[in-house]
Amino acid sequence: MAEQRRDAGDGRGAQERAAGGEVARAWDELVATARRTVTEGLVVGTSGNVSVRVGDTVLVTPTGVPYDRLTPADVVGVDLDGRQVLGSLVATSELPMHLAIYRTTQARAVVHTHAAHATAVSTLVQELPLIHYMAGALGGPVRVAPYATYGTPELAENMLRALTDRTACLLQNHGTIAYGTTLAQAYDRTAQLDWMCQVWLLATSVPTLSPHLLTPAQLREAGERMKGYGQPG
Repeated sequence: MAEQRRDAGDGRGAQERAAGGEVARAWDELVATARRTVTEGLVVGTSGNVSVRVGDTVLVTPTGVPYDRLTPADVVGVDLDGRQVLGSLVATSELPMHLAIYRTTQARAVVHTHAAHATAVSTLVQELPLIHYMAGALGGPVRVAPYATYGTPELAENMLRALTDRTACLLQNHGTIAYGTTLAQAYDRTAQLDWMCQVWLLATSVPTLSPHLLTPAQLREAGERMKGYGQPG
């Protein structure tokens, strides 16, 4: 009997160590992604935030801490109701947006930025004009969520409506948010969105000329083709 208890204890210990290792690896990737948003110009200072889901725990960047100062000991984790389960630093003020996405989609990672081109476009239109077929990779025409104060349930609700059948949207007078099955995918979608906004701003800056836009049918066709893009597997 004692041997059975030891075996059970060893099994639980191995599971806990494996879970701890998964969290540590996810946190390292989250920090690297957050730092990338700064080095590649999508974020200034501590604006923007990044999260990744590990089981029922959401690891998220803490509020007001420069990303280059984050260490493995700074891990911050909450459950899907927002209760803190890991770390002592306070989670990002934009936690409601992140949790809203995890509760309503199959997302495993979320990236939110204040990217300059995307933020500029968010002040001009209600939907990013179809300037490039990469909008198809985000589910269709990119919508702009109406403005609401940062960190509020109202902003999270506006964002969810804009994300219907989409994996990214603009936040009016605020920035971008995108999600994916991995941190790399969420980041790439964010970067693509800001790039499309930059292209549209450049095209519309030419005096006396208006950019040619894609039709919805052209976008749908491109979106279907992109489903098979890349290497098998």
